[in-house]
Amino acid sequence: MNITVVSDTHGDFDTLYRIVEQNIDSDLFIHLGDGEREFYDVQSVFYNKPFIFIKGNNDWEDHPQCLVTELGGKRFYMCHGHRFDRSLLSDRLSATAVVNGCDAALFGHTHVPFNETVNGVLLFNPGSPVLPRGGKAPTYGIINIDEDGSINAEHIEIDF
Repeated sequence: MNITVVSDTHGDFDTLYRIVEQNIDSDLFIHLGDGEREFYDVQSVFYNKPFIFIKGNNDWEDHPQCLVTELGGKRFYMCHGHRFDRSLLSDRLSATAVVNGCDAALFGHTHVPFNETVNGVLLFNPGSPVLPRGGKAPTYGIINIDEDGSINAEHIEIDF
């Protein structure tokens, strides 16, 4: 299973559109918040593709603030991340994922790419494709779940 993950697009329709267009063969597109306006617009253009949206601290519609779901035989915890103290983010997010029986936790909010395994849980933040922080390049993420059940996550730098 191939999943495209993005967060924190903050009104930039063109960038989100291009990410989806360049990854049109993905099985699923996940937006981890702060971009509901352009999310709706892009989702309507690619109406035949599956999308998940998680509510961020700058979103106003009625979306889940967190979600636990199974993808490719693995359990994922998804949130925007703004409800976790940044200084304790890794430990608290991994603990929340463990309590929910999850193999991975996806989050945004910080605009900084993150890809580590903590307490046996993959923690992945795709960064931001439009407003990166921490001296990082603009990024989004790709997650592959292989037939053997392994989860591989990587950051893709925006080059357009």
